[in-house]
Amino acid sequence: MRFTSLVIELIRARPRLIVWIAVLVQAAMWLLVALVFYRSPPGNLATLLAFGREYQVGTDLGPPLAAWLADIAYRAAGGHMFGVYVLAELCEIATFITLYHLARAVVGTQHAVLAVLLTMTLLAFSSSALDFGPLVLARPLWALLLLHSWQLIGQRRGNGWFAWSIEAGLLLLTTPAAIFLLLLLVVFALATAGGRRTLRALDPLYALVVVAVLALPYAIWVMRAETLTLPALPQLSELNGRALHAAWLLGSLVLGAVSVPVLAFLNTGWFAGKGDEAPIIYRPPVEPLARNFVYFFALAPVLGGVVISGLFGLDGVVGGAGAVLLMSGLAVVVAAGDLIAMRRARLLRTVWAAAVVAPAAGVVLASLLLPWTGTGEIATSMPAREISDFFDESFSRRTNHRLRAVAGETQLASLITLHSGRPHLFIDAEPARTPWMTPARFSESGGVVVWRTSDTAGTPPPEILRRFPGIVPEVPRAFEWLVTGRQQLLRIGWAIVRPKGS
Repeated sequence: MRFTSLVIELIRARPRLIVWIAVLVQAAMWLLVALVFYRSPPGNLATLLAFGREYQVGTDLGPPLAAWLADIAYRAAGGHMFGVYVLAELCEIATFITLYHLARAVVGTQHAVLAVLLTMTLLAFSSSALDFGPLVLARPLWALLLLHSWQLIGQRRGNGWFAWSIEAGLLLLTTPAAIFLLLLLVVFALATAGGRRTLRALDPLYALVVVAVLALPYAIWVMRAETLTLPALPQLSELNGRALHAAWLLGSLVLGAVSVPVLAFLNTGWFAGKGDEAPIIYRPPVEPLARNFVYFFALAPVLGGVVISGLFGLDGVVGGAGAVLLMSGLAVVVAAGDLIAMRRARLLRTVWAAAVVAPAAGVVLASLLLPWTGTGEIATSMPAREISDFFDESFSRRTNHRLRAVAGETQLASLITLHSGRPHLFIDAEPARTPWMTPARFSESGGVVVWRTSDTAGTPPPEILRRFPGIVPEVPRAFEWLVTGRQQLLRIGWAIVRPKGS
């Protein structure tokens, strides 16, 4: 009897099972990494939680939905970051499951599995799995929008308009890039006969009303915001630099997707053994409109995002790498043809698993080895719980009041706001960013001012002394990293601003 890999047979017989196993195993892997090796939140997640605690309609971080959901998840988990990490992984799961349903509608169930598995390797390198924020939340919303857009345009299922309008409104409340992504949907609809036919009905008008109602509060805040600044167009002398920046962004996306061409190369006939008959995974032919839909949303978000980011000098690609690369795996499967031969299935399985596991393994190795090889800090190795407990208890003992606000270095202050008492974050260098706390209010309620220090005297930086001229620095507090290695202890200088009347 001819031997066929069990994985290949499962893709043929139980494709949905393969997708769920792969997605859930990846989510469990990242949750395990977070619980064991993350002593503080990654990226700007602590600041996002500090902003979300205030439930503002809008801030300089962008639309509010991601911050609100992060705070809800944090409170639901009893003030533990595990809730936010679970929320981030739920977004990952929803993204891939939605992509599977979209791919199944285009290329059938078996090829849909391949599309999801390829996309997992793409997103593993190009986007963070645990740094919850607008870019992470936008991925499942964009996937749902694409799914319902195809149902409306390609399958002519008019009952999808209500879900489409809700998702579009939520996307506008998640990221400023929503306008760019929604514009792409409009362009495709106007450029195709099926899309124009869909737009002739009255349902799109009702959907626009729902979207406007959802986005109206944030739109009003944007129009009235005094601190919001839009990026300016570059001068002619800056165009060369912006073009290089755009090329660098495009190169980073291509580098993050390197696992896909590697897997495609390993599946060529060059690596097949002599006389081996490779198992074939079959699909029905893809209709032209579906092919155009997949190719357009695989290329247009990438090219458009790179051009816009390069033109305005933005740090990352508009919409985030996870959103703009979402359809790339499906595009590769569509381009591969109706029959895909799985040559050297064991080698492909090993390379795929290595690509998915590599980012998590990199986080683990960095946490354990980098402290011994250099002096650079690893932000997730800060003891966030110990830091917040110490300053909360110190303020309570000294003043007999609850700690209500924290100022100074934003990263350290954000970690302290994670305490169960949830003090307010005050960005004293830019007070307009935190309108819930003004210098006068901070002086009245009191709080803690923190900064990094390398000496035992804990001398405040000059800029902090200018903003808080009357503070008396306390003896610095030293904290150990997750792995100290050759690093110095984390020394935090601090001072108490006593509440008025205490």
